Amino acid sequence: MILQHFKPLWAFLIPIIAWVIYFFGISGGWLEAVSGVLLIGSVLAAVHHAEEIAHKLGEPFGTIVLALAITIIEVALIISLMIAGGPGAETLPRDTVFAAIMLILNGILGLCLLIGGAKFHEQYFGKKSANTALITLVSILVLTLVLPNYTTSIKGPYYNSSQLVFVAIVSLILYGSFVMVQTVRHKDYFISSEEQKAQEENPNHHQTNMLKSLVFLTICLGIVVLLAKALSPSIEGMVTQMGAPKSLVGVIIAAVVLLPESIAALKAARKNQLQTSVNLALGSALASIGLTIPAVAIVCLIYDIDLVLGIDIKSMVLLALSFFIVMLALNMGKTNLHYGVVLLVSLAAYIFTVIVP
Repeated sequence: MILQHFKPLWAFLIPIIAWVIYFFGISGGWLEAVSGVLLIGSVLAAVHHAEEIAHKLGEPFGTIVLALAITIIEVALIISLMIAGGPGAETLPRDTVFAAIMLILNGILGLCLLIGGAKFHEQYFGKKSANTALITLVSILVLTLVLPNYTTSIKGPYYNSSQLVFVAIVSLILYGSFVMVQTVRHKDYFISSEEQKAQEENPNHHQTNMLKSLVFLTICLGIVVLLAKALSPSIEGMVTQMGAPKSLVGVIIAAVVLLPESIAALKAARKNQLQTSVNLALGSALASIGLTIPAVAIVCLIYDIDLVLGIDIKSMVLLALSFFIVMLALNMGKTNLHYGVVLLVSLAAYIFTVIVP
């Protein structure tokens, strides 16, 4: 009878096994391979528990919970690697955040539009929700990743201490304003008609006990951070052997961190719930940069780390291209397969130019 409360069992067993393996120590080829499998398994378990919470909370709160969970992983991992030091620590936040944005805009959204378009021909969503998220995201991105290249108080791509504090505060204000709009002022922008009907029919679904899901989501997030940190030297070694730039490490870390979000968004697209996919993708992008930069800024000020924020010209061109495509793709409130293809080609161009700059 007890087991009935713990289904599916793998979502509860894998993170516990991962914790046990981690405390025994990760050394040697086979243990690293096992740890890699457990890392992916823990990410998938985090998806399951986050979806349970999302289902009980309803939209748009469910997607916010998942976006915040992913951001916690990202922030904890970046900060732990920065404090540990090593070559490239000062550029790791910029590389990881930029990679996350590019993977979300081109990869997650592209796959959702491709899969949804292939299955349903056309899918619909509230374009007001996309416009609200994108205008906020553009503002934060320009202030954090572009403007540092052009300030004169200190030579770019850096901010001085006062500028860093200002940008951190502004990022929090913009993200907080977006969440307020999403959950209070214009909540209807982010809820599909089907979801709204389901919530009206089941107004008390959010009162279900979520303690079990919250506890195991925390367990999953904790071991994902620790395993990713433990495996990061192997990842860096692999990148070095490939002869690829260090920025590829940021792409790999971002891809691992975004895996739960990606799976949840794709599952929603396959169920013809594109509004949920858009909420997940753009909400995660906003949380990723709007919360990560302030957290990293505080750490850098405390530990006196010179944080490199400004991206180079090539990255600015690719970022502008990605935003231009996404804005056109989401401008009509409906999408098709072709938009997904174009976004995925843009993603391929980004990854290729990271490996072969």
